[in-house]
Amino acid sequence: MKKKLIAMGLVVVLAISGTQMAGATTLSKAKNQKNQAQSNLNSVNSQIDSIKSQQSALQSQIDQVDSELVQVLVDLDVVAGEIENKKVELAQAEADLETAKAKEAEQYGSMKERIRYMYENGDSSFLDALVGAQNFADVLNKVENFSKVYDYDRNLLVEYQNTKTEVANLVAQVEEEKQELEENQATYQEQQQQLETLKAEKSSQMDNFGSKLAEAQSLAAQYKQTIDQQNAIIAQELAAAQTVRVTAGASSVANNSSAASSNKKNNTTSSNSGSSNSNSSNSSSSGSSSDSGSASTGSGSGSAVVNYACQFVGNPYVWGGTSLTNGADCSGFIMSVYAHFGVSLPHSSSAMRGVGREVSVSDMQPGDIVCYSGHVAIYMGGGQIVHASSPSTGIKISGNVHYKTILTVRRIF
Repeated sequence: MKKKLIAMGLVVVLAISGTQMAGATTLSKAKNQKNQAQSNLNSVNSQIDSIKSQQSALQSQIDQVDSELVQVLVDLDVVAGEIENKKVELAQAEADLETAKAKEAEQYGSMKERIRYMYENGDSSFLDALVGAQNFADVLNKVENFSKVYDYDRNLLVEYQNTKTEVANLVAQVEEEKQELEENQATYQEQQQQLETLKAEKSSQMDNFGSKLAEAQSLAAQYKQTIDQQNAIIAQELAAAQTVRVTAGASSVANNSSAASSNKKNNTTSSNSGSSNSNSSNSSSSGSSSDSGSASTGSGSGSAVVNYACQFVGNPYVWGGTSLTNGADCSGFIMSVYAHFGVSLPHSSSAMRGVGREVSVSDMQPGDIVCYSGHVAIYMGGGQIVHASSPSTGIKISGNVHYKTILTVRRIF
């Protein structure tokens, strides 16, 4: 009987051992797959965080481009209106010039006619006037009258000629200002095209990031599903192992009880007892991540700024440039001029509208920054400005500070 019980116990132990070995293999495999999936998930989550960070930075760039594009469109609209105003002003100046030419020609013709008459018929009338004179004073008076007529004609002709010259100069000036505005318009249109191209490129990059993000999120969902599946397998295997251990303990107790009863019947005293208890636990870990306009004050004077700026007259205009010798745009020119005096200014014509302190147009002084729509210049005094004008004229001095609508005047020193 005793041998039979021992044999039965061995069968149970062997069965339990085989079950435990199979369970251990499945459990180990599930844990390995879970750990691998967790590692992959952590890597994908890092990629997702990186993509989102790049998306945020790119969106900021797109917003900046949009802001610059809006400003360029506003500048285009303003300069288009100013060009139309210059056309009207130019038409009036040209009409005035034609009027001045006509008056000059008319006066010149009248003067020639009187001179011809005086030379052809004037001898006898002039002599008659002298002969009819009552005394020498009367003679001098008549001679003086003839001279006054000639002087009047000559002075009037000179006056008309001067008027014609002034109007012709005005026509040339307005024509030059109109051409400069048209060049500004062409520059703005080029900037608009470049900004629109840049925005399209960045929008394409944003779409690409969107695709990458969707792909990474899909992978993350798959890895999470794998982790959940392996966690279920692990829980199942742990429960099965616990059941086997409980069953093995119960069988051992039963066998020991049967052996004790048999020994008592055979008057043999022995005691055998054994029990084993084991506990196991499993913990899973999850990864976690943490995310860790105004001008500076310098020293100088407005006249010193003007003198320094005028050294670079004749140098080229380059959009986006800041070199006083190799080329600068309007804001880059002023930024670099003031940098010489230790003043930091923004490289933006619109941003310069907020630097320093505002002064009235009537109170402009040399060195002040004159802000137009989409353009800035340095006031020289006497109605003149020095500025990086356009690609065709470069850095130049212009004689009419009011050639465009002045938005504000800013004073640094």
